[in-house]
Amino acid sequence: MLDKGRPWPLGAQVVPGGVNFAVHAPHASSVELCLFDEAGEVEQARLPLRARSGAVWHGLLPGATAGLVYGLRAHGPWAPEHGDRFSPHKLLLDPWAREIVGRFEHRDEHHASHPADNARWALKARVVQDAYDWRDDRPPHLAPSDLVVLELHVKGFTMRHPQVPEALRGTYAGLASEPAIAHLKRLGITAVSLLPVHQHVDEAHLERLGLRNYWGYNTVGFFCPEPGLAAAGDGAGARTEFRDMVRTLHAAGIEVWLDVVYNHTAEGDERGPTIAWRGLDNRAWYRLPPGNPAGYENFTGCGNTLDIRRPGAMRLVLDSLRHWVQEYHVDGFRFDLAPVLARGDTGFEHDAPFFQALAQDPVLAGTRLIAEPWDVGPGGYRLGHFPAGWSEWNDRFRDTMRAFWLGHPTHRGDVARRLAGSADHFRSRGRLPSASVNYVTAHDGFTLRDTVSYTHRRNHANGEDNRDGHPHNYSTDAGLEGPTDDPLVQARRAALQRALLACTLLAQGTPMLTAGCELGHSQGGNNNAYCQDNEISWLDWEHADADLLAFVARLTALRRELLPLDDLWHEPPGAGERPPARDRQAPALVWRQGDGSHLHEHDWHDPDRRELAMLVAEPGRVRTPLLVLLNAHERPCSFALPPGLWRPRLDSTTPTGAPAEAAPSPAAWHVGTCVVGAHAVVLLQRVQA
Repeated sequence: MLDKGRPWPLGAQVVPGGVNFAVHAPHASSVELCLFDEAGEVEQARLPLRARSGAVWHGLLPGATAGLVYGLRAHGPWAPEHGDRFSPHKLLLDPWAREIVGRFEHRDEHHASHPADNARWALKARVVQDAYDWRDDRPPHLAPSDLVVLELHVKGFTMRHPQVPEALRGTYAGLASEPAIAHLKRLGITAVSLLPVHQHVDEAHLERLGLRNYWGYNTVGFFCPEPGLAAAGDGAGARTEFRDMVRTLHAAGIEVWLDVVYNHTAEGDERGPTIAWRGLDNRAWYRLPPGNPAGYENFTGCGNTLDIRRPGAMRLVLDSLRHWVQEYHVDGFRFDLAPVLARGDTGFEHDAPFFQALAQDPVLAGTRLIAEPWDVGPGGYRLGHFPAGWSEWNDRFRDTMRAFWLGHPTHRGDVARRLAGSADHFRSRGRLPSASVNYVTAHDGFTLRDTVSYTHRRNHANGEDNRDGHPHNYSTDAGLEGPTDDPLVQARRAALQRALLACTLLAQGTPMLTAGCELGHSQGGNNNAYCQDNEISWLDWEHADADLLAFVARLTALRRELLPLDDLWHEPPGAGERPPARDRQAPALVWRQGDGSHLHEHDWHDPDRRELAMLVAEPGRVRTPLLVLLNAHERPCSFALPPGLWRPRLDSTTPTGAPAEAAPSPAAWHVGTCVVGAHAVVLLQRVQA
């Protein structure tokens, strides 16, 4: 028999005298707590939660302790036409589970319309009470101008790393190993953005194909580190190993960000399994189409959409975020399909309750908040629409830079805007240049090497007849599709990679690299490798491009030394709207053509001119004036230089970016002109007026 207990916090919590259970199920007629043996195989008792406070059913199990395995059953009407999908024959996972018992397999018994009981195969929860000694752990709390982000997959990053102990490869411990940390430090990385580490399950169609959801965007446990990424292999071991990883990265001065998926759950659409939310209270958890509550609004492309308008869903997201900050010391979050979280009754809301809840939360207000600023619903593209304090993935930067360097339609006005922090998207809401997360590749799409090696995707291994993945990639094959030994094609590909990387790290904003771009990693043209848990996705350290690695390390070092810009916007004159008076009087960025002349309106929009000079000369913001020269033409270009003596600091025509051997000597410095090679970026520093 359960005592009354209390309705908070939700989930299971060890308290004096037992374990308190609280379940959000506002439309259920009753909820039962089901107790299992330690292995989660035999149901030993069903106890009704007799107390109810508003939307929450609750009860205290006297004498219970951590380690108890349990599930839930919710009673109510089976009426899909009204949005209700209750079935007491389905054992349900607690959405607030801290540890999940069992491995999910798609079976007919998991579907609510199936009459059989699914308890034998259902996921269960284990009551958890952790104690972890964080010792002297101190989050880095870096300034925005110090951020250089690396997006990586925990498993793929070290799975093939020869210097990481074999038992640790592909794990949290592997990411925290000395060889992995040394690589991050050499690259100048100050924040890692981890692809989803919340516990997830595979979709049914992948299971049928014998594939896995490698990326992990199919969450089942919003409070649980994925145990498959832990060397320890179980729930308790995964929690400790994850905390050890965070503490080690913090000690190295590296922030830890999580890619989080609060826009949908692993239950899919109405044809999907009942795991937790659907069976507890379908109407309370999901967005159902007006006039058709038997279906689901699918703003995510994954079958369902969590309804953050509802207090239960909002509470789940906020509790989960706080859990990862307080229990795991995570520094920030990248929100997958973030506009979903701000959708009201009529669409995206700039002052959505979710934004307000985060802004006032004392635990979350100081964390990094990064949006993927689009979803697949109506009006879902929202780049630049998030509040102050948020950063956003800037796909306009990606597409513009790829177009400029790889021969697709664009113009210098757009290139200048992207290099100057994309003020056209971000400044109007009172945000800083760091709000723009600049990148040219991410987990989704071609790798950097494949961006310059393929014009068409090669996704046949995904089992969808090459129909999946984006067909428009702003890519090039540099003269020959796919792998080649042609030295001219290889040289052109290498030059294009260096140019794209140079623009990413020399632009104003927050630079983000994708793990493997510095190694020359290829996925064989697969631009949607979400289901490739194999050598297609795992980084190939054995064939790493040592010169490219050195090039990236040089770039990040130069950024730290020379470009501490963050808190000022600098519009490219003539490229669109007129800059504010302050910028016109003392411009930080001055734009010139190759001959040294100013750009007029027609110059900015000439699609055939692909050379541009950017003078960085903000008084008090840079130590000495800098000049960035871009030449995306097929031939070398001569640039007229401003007065003074200019020292080359980067030349992307060389494999490592190092200027000519004599560059440290004044004899190699430039006065008057500088010739920039084809497909190249040169960075000059003025050493004498």
